[in-house]
Amino acid sequence: MAKVERFEDLEIWQLAKQVGVEAYRISDTEPMRSDFGLKDQFRRAAMSMSDNVAEGFEYNNNADFIRFLVYAKGSSGEFRNKLIILEEAGKLSTTDYKLLHEKCIEFSAKTKRFIDYLKDFEQKKKALKKRNNSI
Repeated sequence: MAKVERFEDLEIWQLAKQVGVEAYRISDTEPMRSDFGLKDQFRRAAMSMSDNVAEGFEYNNNADFIRFLVYAKGSSGEFRNKLIILEEAGKLSTTDYKLLHEKCIEFSAKTKRFIDYLKDFEQKKKALKKRNNSI
């Protein structure tokens, strides 16, 4: 995997950002527009995904990054839960629900694979360090 210099280069951040942008677009239309509490919660849940990816990346170490990626994945679950409830309650169109739900599923799957990659990388790094110290 190529070295990533900025969180903006991460595919998972780009995907999470798209979810946030769509959440803002949707929440600026009725019926969410005039329900200020709902609009605020909807936006915060969506933004939390990209926020956690960005924040974790900026700590500049894999242990913290992994922890924040886990938070981002959890935020995706929270947001999907809101999508399901809002669509069933008639507050979100089926088209918008499908779009955002699919993006969140993709985000969760890619984030999980990235977490697994980083954990594997860290284990290999520790094993190499241990082997080098024993020589």
